[in-house]
Amino acid sequence: MRRFSCFGPLKHLKKVSAYFIRSFYPSSSEGKMEQNGTKIDSNLLERFEREIWSKIPHLEKNGTKVVNATPLTDITQDLKECAKKEFNINLDDKDLKIFGKFDSNLLAGSIKVRPAVNIIHDAIATGKLKSGQTIFEATSGNFGIALGQLSKIGLDVVALVSRKLQDGVFEELRNEKIRIINLDMDICPAPGMKDSPNVLAAKATAANIKSQLSELGFDPTIFENAITEAHELLAKQDIINLAKLLAKIYNCYCPEQYDNESNIEIHRTVTAAEIDQQLHEKELSLEDFRIVCTFGTGGTSGGLSRYMSEKYGKKAIHVVFPIAAQDVAGIRTKSKAEGLKFYEPQQYAGQHEVDFEQAKRLLKFFVDKGHDMGESSALALYAVMQMANFGGVGGKFVVIVADGIQKYKKNLESMAKKQSRTQVSLEEAVSSVGDYDKVIWIHTQYTPREEGIELLAKTLGIDKSKIIVPKARDAERLLMAQQIPEDLNKALEGSHKSLLVCMAGYTSLNAVQVFGKKGIATESLTGGISGISQGKGKQIADLIKIATE
Repeated sequence: MRRFSCFGPLKHLKKVSAYFIRSFYPSSSEGKMEQNGTKIDSNLLERFEREIWSKIPHLEKNGTKVVNATPLTDITQDLKECAKKEFNINLDDKDLKIFGKFDSNLLAGSIKVRPAVNIIHDAIATGKLKSGQTIFEATSGNFGIALGQLSKIGLDVVALVSRKLQDGVFEELRNEKIRIINLDMDICPAPGMKDSPNVLAAKATAANIKSQLSELGFDPTIFENAITEAHELLAKQDIINLAKLLAKIYNCYCPEQYDNESNIEIHRTVTAAEIDQQLHEKELSLEDFRIVCTFGTGGTSGGLSRYMSEKYGKKAIHVVFPIAAQDVAGIRTKSKAEGLKFYEPQQYAGQHEVDFEQAKRLLKFFVDKGHDMGESSALALYAVMQMANFGGVGGKFVVIVADGIQKYKKNLESMAKKQSRTQVSLEEAVSSVGDYDKVIWIHTQYTPREEGIELLAKTLGIDKSKIIVPKARDAERLLMAQQIPEDLNKALEGSHKSLLVCMAGYTSLNAVQVFGKKGIATESLTGGISGISQGKGKQIADLIKIATE
């Protein structure tokens, strides 16, 4: 049986036949019109505008007002509460105003529906996309899910995705009737990555793609004819341009979200104007705000920065990245943003690399508060908290809440169930010493001398008043009776998390287990004060003494 290369699987034979009829007989009642000699599928355009376009934010015909705006919510107090409860940061005296722009409320659940719908609308209106055609695109999730809306009007989507995607993202892609090509490669490396090409891996992946294309109903010989170019792209892990290649050889359509100017334009003309409109309704102006967002394709940051530059003559966009090697759904690290067309650091007011492991705590706090936000939004909001904490008196911020929690729920639930770490190395303790309210000596026989307390404080980079030394008998009672003595309980009052230190790390580790059962967060310093003394060339006898109480 013949395979149709242009329009996907054989099960759509009737659609394909209808398409050919309409192509050869454009004057038929199927609804064709011409623009600059190109046939436009007017029926498809009308359905698209009625069933999809009309439901997302867009400018009214007079071009003066955005309709279907997503919520712009004041989250100032919630961030202050989170900072205090989760990170022991007091922002009460800061003059802050923080709004969340909740695009998680959009159709398809993410900000990506804005560029997806804009790009597809342009493709249909210019005759590049017609009924019965298939769309190829590389996606880390949200853009593909947004394209899934097209199944409502009879268009098929094939998404090239990484097997590293979270289960929830795969589930939503399938729920949107997206057909998937799974790849053992990351979607996020920038085109032309500098790593040494892996020819063997490229050939193996190409064979896998050929097999999957065949299963989806595409003629595998067409892919075989372009195998040299495919190998070159796969050797560089350039999945973005691989999607373009597949669309080209099968005469399909690729939205090219990473290069399509419509990705930026929709945020310049609608998203930014929408935020400004909403702030004016609150008797505020976007001119006075910093806008904070993460980086996926660069469309959001690019469009917002152009709006601020054109209307207010200023740089106001702060772009947030996870630190190197961290995996945040759909978001690039700074190194992986470099080389992309829409990465424009010269247009940003600031770039920030943020530890997602810390932002996870903020994510859980805000979701528990009832806010529908995903991983990237938590990263952006954590960056705002840090800017507010270290940036002087305060400030005004709009945070782009790009998507919701639904597809990350399994991760969030496992994070909540996952037992907190019980011990930390000295390096980890020093790097995150601000997370500890108190440092508590814990041993049943020994107590630190003044020199030991001073060394501990200096090594951790804290004031020695932060170090608490309970009585040895309280430590013994804690471990033997599995109960927290009154004096020790008072010492821990109001503490979010404490670091426990003993001789070599064993007593403090046992104490962590007891505190954990009581719901008190503590961590044990691996190696204890003995490890510190060795690193500093000190004799342990000079740092501790036998306890008398």
